[in-house]
Amino acid sequence: MKKKVFTALGLMSGTSMDGVDLSLIKTDGHSQFHSILDNYYEFDEKLRFKIVQLREKINTLEDLNINIEEINTLEREFTIFHANIINDILINFGDEIDLIGFHGQTIFHNPEVKISKQIGDGNLLSQLTKKIIINNFRDEDLINGGQGAPLTPIFHKLISEIIIKKDQISLPINIINIGGITNVTQVHFDKNEKISISFASDIGPGNCLIDEWIRKNSKKKFDKNGEIAKSGKVNELILNQAVDNFSSDLIGKSLDIKDFDVSFVKGLTLEDGCSTLTEFTAHLIAEGIQSFNKKNNIFPINNILCGGGRKNNFLKIKIKKNLKIDNLNFLNIDEYGLKGDFIESQCFGYLSVRSFLRLPISFPNTTGCEKPISGGTLNKNF
Repeated sequence: MKKKVFTALGLMSGTSMDGVDLSLIKTDGHSQFHSILDNYYEFDEKLRFKIVQLREKINTLEDLNINIEEINTLEREFTIFHANIINDILINFGDEIDLIGFHGQTIFHNPEVKISKQIGDGNLLSQLTKKIIINNFRDEDLINGGQGAPLTPIFHKLISEIIIKKDQISLPINIINIGGITNVTQVHFDKNEKISISFASDIGPGNCLIDEWIRKNSKKKFDKNGEIAKSGKVNELILNQAVDNFSSDLIGKSLDIKDFDVSFVKGLTLEDGCSTLTEFTAHLIAEGIQSFNKKNNIFPINNILCGGGRKNNFLKIKIKKNLKIDNLNFLNIDEYGLKGDFIESQCFGYLSVRSFLRLPISFPNTTGCEKPISGGTLNKNF
């Protein structure tokens, strides 16, 4: 029986807190996927400042309750921003769009207390756009013993199948997403010669430390191509102390940008601090990849990079240097006809369809949940 193909809109606002990635896709929620358009919408400076300020206030469950009034006010403003950009898309694609996957902006994530809070009012967004909105993708996973992240692996598997079919790349492969946090999905042939996820996990920081340092110490938002880090000098004493003091037992745990901070490089110049943080980040990512591969006893030569960190050439060089494996391939996902900046927004379009069909979006070998589980809250308010 032929599966229904949906037109879905995916929205992602990540840890950089600078704007929204929007992707319009067609998918059956299973094996079919086609990208229609991808756009980025930057927050105005006032909205971005409010989000950053709120995120910095929320460190505990108690903070969520203390700041509830501010959260609700900002959530409305944040949701209206999304409604405005969606309505731009609806002018050309309104009748076609079946579902909208609305990730929202994470302000608190703690699997130990089974809470992952993303601001974004799905019910209001449905009212303003007259569309079915799927949000709260992480709640069911957390309730069922999962870490609530990463949620991208099932989509990583789908795009791996597309890449393998089109480009004849050999398995196994690691898809390494270097966003604010770095996560890895490992894909291999199972005993039945089917493409399967062997394991997925967060493994360490991605851009979060470097971005925070740059934002706090300059007028820039990130280190383009790693040029600032490249112009600085690593403070080896501070680096070694940071490495020694940091717990490397990260595999299988869901990470948050607040698990890391830049205080250990305080007092260094912009360039030296950036260089030291880049080396620290590269060390943890490399250590994470090694531990990840060892855990599965699978050692892929081909590693496909997505997320903003794939553009930081200096960081990539440092990761490879820390891995100390001569024949390792680091390949940007863009080389395979996919847009590396929009993998996550495309993913949430895909997840909205799987959620609507009540198909699993997380699995024991991706988030640690007890069984394959669907997720997401359906909002229809029109």
